[in-house]
Amino acid sequence: MRVVRIRGQLVLFHVLTLSQYLSAREDQTAISPQNCSLRCVLQGGPDCEYCRINREEVEINHGVTTFGGCIPLPCSFFMVGQDSVCKHYTHAPRDITIEFLADQNPEYDNIIVSWKPSVYGIGFLRGFQVLLQALGGSHTACQLFLFQSNISLSASHAQRVYQSDPFYNLDLGSRYVVTVMALPAPVPEDSKDFYSRKDFSTQTCPKKNGLDHCKTDWYPKYTDVQQIGPDIIVTFNLAPPLLGIDRYFSKCYGDGLKDYTIKPDVTRNRTHSSYHLEGLKAGSNYTCEIAADQTDAVRKVFNVQVKGHKRETPLPLATWLPVAAALAVLLLILLLAVSSRKMCSHWIKRKEVFEAHPVSSGNDESVSPITRVTPPRLLICYCSDDGPAHVRAVMQLATFLQQYMATQVFLDKWDSLRLAEDGVLGWHCRRIQESDFVLVICSRGLRRALGKSEGGTSTAVIALIGEELGRAKATGRDISKYMAAKFEYSEEEDIPLELGFVSRYTLTRDLPLLFSHIHQVALYSPGAYLQIEHITQEGSAKQPAWAALEWSIHEAGMALSNHQESSGGEQDLCDARVGV
Repeated sequence: MRVVRIRGQLVLFHVLTLSQYLSAREDQTAISPQNCSLRCVLQGGPDCEYCRINREEVEINHGVTTFGGCIPLPCSFFMVGQDSVCKHYTHAPRDITIEFLADQNPEYDNIIVSWKPSVYGIGFLRGFQVLLQALGGSHTACQLFLFQSNISLSASHAQRVYQSDPFYNLDLGSRYVVTVMALPAPVPEDSKDFYSRKDFSTQTCPKKNGLDHCKTDWYPKYTDVQQIGPDIIVTFNLAPPLLGIDRYFSKCYGDGLKDYTIKPDVTRNRTHSSYHLEGLKAGSNYTCEIAADQTDAVRKVFNVQVKGHKRETPLPLATWLPVAAALAVLLLILLLAVSSRKMCSHWIKRKEVFEAHPVSSGNDESVSPITRVTPPRLLICYCSDDGPAHVRAVMQLATFLQQYMATQVFLDKWDSLRLAEDGVLGWHCRRIQESDFVLVICSRGLRRALGKSEGGTSTAVIALIGEELGRAKATGRDISKYMAAKFEYSEEEDIPLELGFVSRYTLTRDLPLLFSHIHQVALYSPGAYLQIEHITQEGSAKQPAWAALEWSIHEAGMALSNHQESSGGEQDLCDARVGV
């Protein structure tokens, strides 16, 4: 009798365990929206447990709250006669995930958003609202989902996964933010606890379609350099015919800048082509790059070492070689005696520039990336609306660039006399024309200034840079003169749309990349890499100037954070609604 009782308990235990497992599996299965009408939701029909609500189906009445283009109806609209329920609201959803859908369109991405409800206040949950916004763009999409009016969820339903409808035609390689809001929302809306946000990026074109199907991302992967006598021949792989690329360009930096235009003959070879590097000096090292002749094309970087070559000399001429050598030595001594002062002065100037920015390579070869005696001229533009701490960080950056990155910096704070003579806008116009590079420090204050009808000098300067970039893009000219940067406390959306096509950097993390851009050198090459003293993590610990720059950026971030907290929650909630 006792054995039978034990067996019955074991069977009951297994049945309960299996039921719990099946219940958990059921809760983890994503619940998709149903295609039902608003009337079915209000009447509480059995086929309307979780419904999508089309905007055209909702009649907008007085007092309806809008949120980013969606129309979440007030709680009293669904819970007639149950005012006590409408006094509560559930907390923000959790575990937001983004799933990319497989499709045949190579230009866009499609996604589905999933989430779980919060256990707090789940008994009063009436539905969800999902808002999708493009960071730095105008794309906005919204979906509204409601439960039937007589449903009441329990704490166990917090493990359920709910899905949105698909969001279609999202641009590849773009940043988006999705906001999932629990309904009913608090009235007044003085809390962030009822919504959750998640930033994500869509797939890049190469990741979705493969590199050979992306014109703007394609670059030659294969390069082979051969020297036959004095001739330097470079062979590279051509772009697939479907991309329609028929011209290429190449540049070499070393003993000056060498430009090459390449027009392959595809009738002879459809996969590879070769071209000659002319005008390179024997015994010199060059950093070269090759890319499709397209705007903002990705460039393939490679190194070229030109070796000396010997020419065969006729036998009778060999008897004159000792005499020629002696004459050459005498001539060399004479030239050295005459021009010693000029040469010393010249090399002293070069020594001062190189000592201001020593460079060491990752292998034993001596690589000197700076090939110009005069440093490049850099104009720094910024907005002072973020406060004095932000301005101090900009000035500390300018000091560091000029002292340790061999760069001549133009900053309005350093040129007050000329600024008074020309005026603020006139000074910026002249410095933009005189500078080799223009670096715009992007911040929240700059973004807000551009959003005002009267943005002042910052708006005028950005508009001027935008016009210059527009003309360069229209004529196919290089736009590498202009760069955008942000400190670590700023966001990607702080970068203006006018600078959407220029190179962007986060400081101080990307200082080596900024150095590479300004001095036009490659940080990496086959078997070697450049380590620039003072601006790498290894060398920065020894420099007080680096610590001062890091500390000024930290102070500016703390000051900006304290200012936002003291401004109250209403502005942050407004920002969350409009996606600022």
